[in-house]
Amino acid sequence: MSDDGECGEAIRATGLAKRFGAAGRSVEAVSDLTVSVARGERVAYIGPNGAGKSTSIKILTGILRPTAGSARVLGLVPWRERRRLAARIGTLFGQRSQLWPDLTARQSFTMLAAIYGLGSAKERLRVAELGELLGATELFDAPVRQLSLGQRMRCELAACLLHDPEILFLDEPTIGLDLLAKQRLRDLLVHLNGTCGTTVFLTSHDVADIEHVAERVVIINAGRVIHDGAVAALRRDLLATKLVDVGLAGPAPTIDLPGVEVVEHNDTVLRLAVDTASVSIRAVLDTVLDRCEVSDISVVDPPLEQVIARVYTASSAGAPEDASTGSSGPVELPATDPVRVGRQG
Repeated sequence: MSDDGECGEAIRATGLAKRFGAAGRSVEAVSDLTVSVARGERVAYIGPNGAGKSTSIKILTGILRPTAGSARVLGLVPWRERRRLAARIGTLFGQRSQLWPDLTARQSFTMLAAIYGLGSAKERLRVAELGELLGATELFDAPVRQLSLGQRMRCELAACLLHDPEILFLDEPTIGLDLLAKQRLRDLLVHLNGTCGTTVFLTSHDVADIEHVAERVVIINAGRVIHDGAVAALRRDLLATKLVDVGLAGPAPTIDLPGVEVVEHNDTVLRLAVDTASVSIRAVLDTVLDRCEVSDISVVDPPLEQVIARVYTASSAGAPEDASTGSSGPVELPATDPVRVGRQG
């Protein structure tokens, strides 16, 4: 049984703080951070740039030692037992590679297997399993530099799964991928969690990553947790506003419905911000199709940055929040910054 077998927690951090610099000129990157993750959970860990995400992940993976507070990952103190922890966790960073570009992925796996102490027989078996699981067997024998980004990310995922880790720490894993490659990677992560019980700890600025992969979302800002709740609740309460983007085949009248704001309207484009707590998307689409000559229509979520901003504004203002969701209303969309279809992942 693992060290944390009794409590069933994969991660527990209490009062973590990290300051950089000398006294009097120090910067506090993490401040009184408390969070826990159960084994087998899929958690999105998000926040604006500079919120303390990367610093806290470096503490949890043993790279940094905190200034104050305590943490255990799989029952181990990360910065004291880093070697033992490294054998039980996997990391995947979207902009960093653990594969050697001039070698094939399979050759990189051989070196990584040696680092993790896997015998050659176990390595061959594990690589074969991962090739089948990820649909990537044919990619393992090509030089890494010849692979597309989506193909390389599948090989990167195989590399971080080679030693069968209990937790995956993923930092922007879909950055730069095309739509199909993103969806495939998301599906793989959910599949791994369901079949192997792998705990997934994900950071991303792509709201689709969070909605498709995570079950729970933790939002931090200025090194503190400001929201912790189910993704379903975040979707219902903080993503209550949807954006309807209509391509027009000709001039169209203004749409005047309760809960609908016209963000942009000209001869070719009609963009609407819809508060679904006031009016259904179906009613809006029916009205648009009845009154306008439509060439194209789509419905998207607001960008994640606006969702985070809404939570942060409520937290900073001390606004009353729902105890289960941490929200205090739908996202407010600035009319001067419309979101164009095609930016969503």
